[in-house]
Amino acid sequence: MGLPDVVTREEWLGARQELLAREEAAIRARDELNARRRALPMVEVEKLYVFEGPDGKTELLDLFEGRSQLIVYHFMFGPDRDAGCPECSAFLDQIGHLAHLRARGTEFAAVSRAPFTRLLPFKARMGWTVPWYSSCASDFSLDFGFSSDEGGGDLPGINCFLRDGDRVYHTYSATGRALDGVGSTASLLDLTALGRQEEWEEPRGRASALGTPAGSARVRYHDEYLD
Repeated sequence: MGLPDVVTREEWLGARQELLAREEAAIRARDELNARRRALPMVEVEKLYVFEGPDGKTELLDLFEGRSQLIVYHFMFGPDRDAGCPECSAFLDQIGHLAHLRARGTEFAAVSRAPFTRLLPFKARMGWTVPWYSSCASDFSLDFGFSSDEGGGDLPGINCFLRDGDRVYHTYSATGRALDGVGSTASLLDLTALGRQEEWEEPRGRASALGTPAGSARVRYHDEYLD
């Protein structure tokens, strides 16, 4: 096993400071990339998509649960499978308490092509509480590029949506290595049009779009949020 070199404390501090400069540059580059993501245009979702959930048939607008944004995780669980994808399962395992997202007007949901009756026992086995819906009655996963009608199977990924009244807009999508490091509240918000809703974020004005205190001023214990 090739372990790191052993050096003196002074040598370690010098190497650490050099790396810190690179880390800070990477953070600034990430902030710029997130700003460019928030500046992306959006496209209205005009097609009707029907899902099956705990309350029966539902539409894409209903998945927002009245909130302004929706993050959908495309979970690989095909119609012929009895269990979900292990990698997708590991991704859902790392999703934190949704109260922190919801306090920023953002809902999170998983969507799979398997019938809802197959999702329920696996969800119970995994102990998940995140909303999970079946898209088996619609072309949702196909239209947004996360399944194939040519036998290619499913892909994992994320789609972000923004709601303006009853009109729904698609703002962003990601798959593959773009999902690396995604799972925390901040990393999920970074994929959305409204971002973390901090005053320092560009484009300006998004932090107050929901009419509530900006980012960090809104943080509470998860059992103290009103919503």
